[in-house]
Amino acid sequence: MSSSDLKHRLTPLPDTSINDKRGIGGKRDKRKVMAKRGLRSLAIAVTFPLSLTVLSACIGSSTARDDSLTSRRPFWFPPSWALHFASPATSFLMGLAAWMVWADGGFHRNPIALLLYFAQLLFAVLWDPLVFAAGATRLGLMLCLGLFVSQFGCMRAFRSVNPIAADLIKPCLAWVAFLSVVNLKLLFV
Repeated sequence: MSSSDLKHRLTPLPDTSINDKRGIGGKRDKRKVMAKRGLRSLAIAVTFPLSLTVLSACIGSSTARDDSLTSRRPFWFPPSWALHFASPATSFLMGLAAWMVWADGGFHRNPIALLLYFAQLLFAVLWDPLVFAAGATRLGLMLCLGLFVSQFGCMRAFRSVNPIAADLIKPCLAWVAFLSVVNLKLLFV
């Protein structure tokens, strides 16, 4: 029997299309898995601070305090629904900016950025119930100052990682500046 008549049989390899980096289908599947993980982490990064801020606004909404302020407030003073709506909107922007920094690995390189983010989240959540439910406007003014400083620190720390994330914080800084003016007016009402 000659060696040319022999046939070599190969055993089939197991399907490794997701882990195979050489195949086109493997890269596509790997990108899909990464995209799903990215969307899940984005949803968590935005939903968690947003839900905390909405809960804070629900706790802080006090109709008795709002009714007493309605008759004595100036024309530029925003209605309470606008105050309770804008705080979650800025929380959404801060969550999105933090996710962008996290996705680029910025919190691992600069852990102070994570500390500043959590500090601003704490100040943002505490402001509404302390000012509107408890009526602690002096403490609220100090919280506004702390919120402004922590958000400004976040902007500076985020800029080195992702400039777009830092730009998302600028409307939040403007809102906190306006919020401190409103809080100052509440202090003298």
